This record gives sequence, structure tokens and C-alpha cells, in this order.
Amino acid sequence: MLATFWAALLAPAFTAFGSPISWLELVAFVLAVWMVVCNMRVKLLAWPLAFISSLMYFALFWDGKLYGEAALQLLFAALALWGLWQWRFGRTQDGAALSVRSLGLRGLLKPALLTLAAWPLLGLFLDRYTDSPLPYWDAFPTVASLLGQWLLARKYVENWPTWIVVNAVSVVLFGLKGYWLTVILYAGFIPMSVIGWRAWSRA
Repeated sequence: MLATFWAALLAPAFTAFGSPISWLELVAFVLAVWMVVCNMRVKLLAWPLAFISSLMYFALFWDGKLYGEAALQLLFAALALWGLWQWRFGRTQDGAALSVRSLGLRGLLKPALLTLAAWPLLGLFLDRYTDSPLPYWDAFPTVASLLGQWLLARKYVENWPTWIVVNAVSVVLFGLKGYWLTVILYAGFIPMSVIGWRAWSRA
């Protein structure tokens, strides 16, 4: 029963650029777009959508042997629950409810340096201990996305430029793997992130 359901999810819905697009990738695509629109509008629904789409992308990337990205999706699912709690109940250091605000370059420096340090370490791990075909390409968006998720959950404006970088690298990674619908998704995330950046900056 489970094997039949899994086979149905991975069955091609259509073909794009010579590569089959599975039903799993198609549904995950739709939910992910909806999620980003909700993030841009600071809507709480973004987090349940993030949880579901992350689990779907975990299954897709694991099947494609992108283990860093697959593990990232599980972290995204857990962080979606944390982000939901933060947006609903989170507080700033002075006890106020979270609102859209800027962390500033000084505040961003330490987490950004930690991200850059973690990138080659994860890449080395994936290279040595998995059969990932693109370990360092896989590693960068993995660690940088964790930074983006933390910034987003705490409603820092800087999450948007972080996502622009992550999405640009992801476009190349998924193109190399032939996930063309996901390439379109992440390419579309770039202008959406610019729009979100402007909207949150005005807020």
C-alpha cells in the first residue's frame, strides 16, 4: 500500500526540458509558492505550509541523493513549528511582541561568519560519508538556509537578502540535478524575495 502510494507520488505529472516532473514535486512547488506569498504578507499560515512542503521536498531530495538538501528539509519542518510559535508567542528582549525589524550589519556579522565556517565542514562531510554527487553545492544552501530561517522566524528584514543568495545557488544546484520545476520555483523566489525585502523594509 505504502509502496504503491510512493510510486504514485514519484510518477511523472508531465515532462519539462526532457526531465519528468513528479506529482510530488508539483504539489510541493504549489505549497512553497503559497508559503512565500504568506511570508511576504506576514501571514501565520506560512508556517504550516512550510511544514508540509518541507516534508515533501525531503522525500524528493532524498530520492535524488541530495542528502544535504534532504536533511535541510527536515530541519525546515522542525523550524516551521518553531517559527509558528515565534510569530504567535515570541517576544523581543524588552518583552514586546515580535514585529518586523532590522538586525543591522553588526548583529548579522557573527551568524554570517558561522554560516561561512559551517559550509566547507558540511561539504567535506557529504563528500566523505555520502554518495552526494554535488557535496559543496549541496552544503552551501543547507547552512545558509538555516540562517535565513532564524532571521525569518525572528522577523528580521535581513532574511530576504539571505534568501536571495540561497535561492540563486539553489537554482544552479537543482538545474544540475534536472529538477526543472524546482529550478523555476527557486528562480521565482528571487524576485519574490526582493519584493518581500522592500515590503518589510517599509514596514
